[in-house]
Amino acid sequence: MANTFKLVTKANVTSADVIYTPNAVTTIILGLMLGNTTTSQVTSTVSLASSTSNRAGDNNEDNQTVELITSAPIPAGSSLELLGGNKVVMENNDALSVTSTGSTDVVLSIMEIS
Repeated sequence: MANTFKLVTKANVTSADVIYTPNAVTTIILGLMLGNTTTSQVTSTVSLASSTSNRAGDNNEDNQTVELITSAPIPAGSSLELLGGNKVVMENNDALSVTSTGSTDVVLSIMEIS
């Protein structure tokens, strides 16, 4: 198995925008930063959509879309770091999305396992 570290960036996110979707790989999210590029406070929501199913044992049901953070305030000209020290596993065709009330830059650090 090869581990490949990658950086995914997206500038000026406002409406719901898919930032990353693994394609035939398992991905570990190492870090996520949201930067407010406006002159006033914005709020941002980060969602993880997953329909993975067929788990063993009692958890043999489809995953659902969840919000990692909901309407988090980001002051003007500052940033918000998510998942500090924590990791999230993404499987094939999962999707990480960001929605913001104003122009927000997104920086996603990942490791793909193929």
